[in-house]
Amino acid sequence: MSVGSHFKPSAGGGMISIQSSAADLQAFQDFAKLVPKAAATAHRRAINKTLGWLRTHIARAVSRQERIAVAAVRQRLRSYPVSGGASSGKLWFGLNAIESSRIGRARQTGSGVSVAGRRYQGAFLKKVYGNKPDIWIRTASKHFNADDYPDSTVSPGRGPSSGWVAEHGSRFPLAKAKVSLEQARPHFNSWVQKADERLLEILKQELNFELQKYLKRIA
Repeated sequence: MSVGSHFKPSAGGGMISIQSSAADLQAFQDFAKLVPKAAATAHRRAINKTLGWLRTHIARAVSRQERIAVAAVRQRLRSYPVSGGASSGKLWFGLNAIESSRIGRARQTGSGVSVAGRRYQGAFLKKVYGNKPDIWIRTASKHFNADDYPDSTVSPGRGPSSGWVAEHGSRFPLAKAKVSLEQARPHFNSWVQKADERLLEILKQELNFELQKYLKRIA
């Protein structure tokens, strides 16, 4: 079976398109000639249900892999259901680093901040920018590790204390703790394949449902 669903990667994430394969689409079109409205309804419901299924399973998988709250991953997933005369639905997954303060319940300790099994030594939980507390560390701290603070690029200079976080052009050389989601990028292919199989399964169910309704009407 040729794969109809596919994904298009980008620097900040990836867009998964859910649609029927060529062979499945031909079978669907044959049925649609008999009961076009019912077939269109079944097709639309099947794609939209597959989007919901895919969103749930991606959120769970990334949550387990990265040890972050499922709710935090769901915020990075945006569905675009089938509407009007469209033939495919889309699911956007943003892969930019996520603030560590959003991945679980952050707790200030004497040595730093802990959240979702991660420990940020030398960091502090405080409102610095915006109206919500985040996990910060001074770049002058001996505990500052750039790997724990992705997307907070420090400008070059003499020693760690001379760095200025490009994300925040203030007098405070601070970096915000974040978690990279780039590790999820290699899984797009497998997600698309699973979604294609799931779409076919749901489409059969929806077509059968519409067929049964149609037969009851003409009985």
